[in-house]
Amino acid sequence: METVVLQNQTLTLLPEKAVYLPQQAALLVSDVHLGKSETFQHFGIPIPSQVNQATLQRLQQAQRRTQAEQLFILGDLFHARAGMVDAVIDAWLKFLATTQLEAHLILGNHDRPLAAELSQFSLTCYTEPIDLDNLLLSHEPLPDNDALNVCGHVHPCVQIGGKGDRLRLPCFYWEAALNRLTLPSFGDFTGGYTVPLTAETTAYAIADGAIVAFSR
Repeated sequence: METVVLQNQTLTLLPEKAVYLPQQAALLVSDVHLGKSETFQHFGIPIPSQVNQATLQRLQQAQRRTQAEQLFILGDLFHARAGMVDAVIDAWLKFLATTQLEAHLILGNHDRPLAAELSQFSLTCYTEPIDLDNLLLSHEPLPDNDALNVCGHVHPCVQIGGKGDRLRLPCFYWEAALNRLTLPSFGDFTGGYTVPLTAETTAYAIADGAIVAFSR
């Protein structure tokens, strides 16, 4: 775990790829993409289904570590309608029953076509960013923020090392000039975008269960 203070806000970065807000007893995650394997299977590509269970187990581990009472998903809980099979829905509902988390979802680009169905899954859904005690939670990054914007969508990764010895790690990406913290993709099998390191950015990389800060 790594506790950081950004714009007078205290956030705990977790190696499970989540943020914990101690004052709100809340977990923040983004880009979970449940059902992505099943979506590929629907189109005839043999991808194993264990990805969903591993993702939800890691989320449950984050809840146990923090004793969080609320969960805010910053978009893309599900990947596509084709992946919303009974096994995926049952796993999600079992997770909520086990953790007793109060779940909130800001609709992401993958969720918006599914909006009519999502209210059945014990979620409070939002179509606009949420102001949570002067934290601005959104799916896509927002420009020109007075409040600290915590967002997802980008799937940030940082590349370290040189020629012939490179390592690419998921990261929490802080952009001081934009007052923005972008969360890593929580789901497995989701890919990532390599973010630049400058004098005004910090990548809090997740490596072997630890958080390691990189900057220029």
